Amino acid sequence: MCRNIKPLFNFDPPATDEEIHDAALQFVRKVSGATKPSKRNEVAFERAVSSIAACARELLDSMETSQPPRDREEVAAKARARTAVRFG
Repeated sequence: MCRNIKPLFNFDPPATDEEIHDAALQFVRKVSGATKPSKRNEVAFERAVSSIAACARELLDSMETSQPPRDREEVAAKARARTAVRFG
């Protein structure tokens, strides 16, 4: 799994289009094995990012949960604490 792709569901405020695009970009980079496509593959690369971002938006908009929304700052603080323990 791509380490840079973060969970985007059930946050207050909801995930932005930019966050979803960034996750889609990371996914396409991982699958294609390229961080920057060649000129020849640039259109296909961008089309894949757009398509995956649209599917991710549709997924996030259609999911339901009975749990209260998570706070972004709280989740980020926990991640920073884990990083501090891991890397000292």
